[in-house]
Amino acid sequence: KTQILLRYTENQFKSSFLSTIGIDFKIKKIQVDEKVVKMQIWDTAGQERYQTITQTYYKGAMGIILVFAVNDKQTFNDIDKWMNQIKQHASDNIIKVLIGKKTDLPDRCISYEQALQMAQKYNIP
Repeated sequence: KTQILLRYTENQFKSSFLSTIGIDFKIKKIQVDEKVVKMQIWDTAGQERYQTITQTYYKGAMGIILVFAVNDKQTFNDIDKWMNQIKQHASDNIIKVLIGKKTDLPDRCISYEQALQMAQKYNIP
């Protein structure tokens, strides 16, 4: 997740990095029609021990990006857990996006079709 955030906000890719501890965020300004929109993008730790911290950031969020690694079945299976958290703590009309990362690696175990089924299960476009 952190690498996706760095690439989007700073156009950087670091081959080695430390896992997010707790919460981190970046700011990205984009132009939408005639307006400049300033986005705050929060990177929450995915580990179980930080779950109570990350729950507080759902409230007030306008969108959530769920990220799984296509070469790690557990991260894909965890989407169900994260969707349950979102249902409990986020607004009903929050926008959700599902992203599969590490698609460039050869040891893929989650197919495009499986990811599409997961997105359809939760009405994620």
